[in-house]
Amino acid sequence: MNLADILSPKQIITDLQAANRWEAIDELIRNLVDCDKIKPEHVEQIAAVVKKREASMSTGIGFGIGIPHASTDLIAEVVGSLGRSRQGVNFDALDNQPVNLVMLFLVPQGQFQKHLHTLANIAKLLHKKEFRQALEQASDAQAMYQIIRDNSGK
Repeated sequence: MNLADILSPKQIITDLQAANRWEAIDELIRNLVDCDKIKPEHVEQIAAVVKKREASMSTGIGFGIGIPHASTDLIAEVVGSLGRSRQGVNFDALDNQPVNLVMLFLVPQGQFQKHLHTLANIAKLLHKKEFRQALEQASDAQAMYQIIRDNSGK
């Protein structure tokens, strides 16, 4: 499973408004509700599980990347939302730098291998400097999605 399988243009926020990682998580979860990927009545439970995971250790992995994630039994398939922040989000990242790309994803409970595999694929892709720069410079969500599609599976 790669990034293009998880996302659609509607699941990409080109101008994330969040100032910190908690606001970014909330904003991306709201996007998943808007895209009918999670039910509105599950927002609080899903946010709590993602924030609990995030509080144990920041998923700000450096290079301007944050990958908040969690497992939950409230979804049937892997879902995600990508946010781009022009001003940068305080994510308590490993390198203490602001985060410009936040990729939130959720995996159904009990699918540990899929969870690890998805996380590894996303991190590997986002570690490519040219890929990150292309996403940061893309004009809109459709352009960002096309970049993701062109680079997923490589």
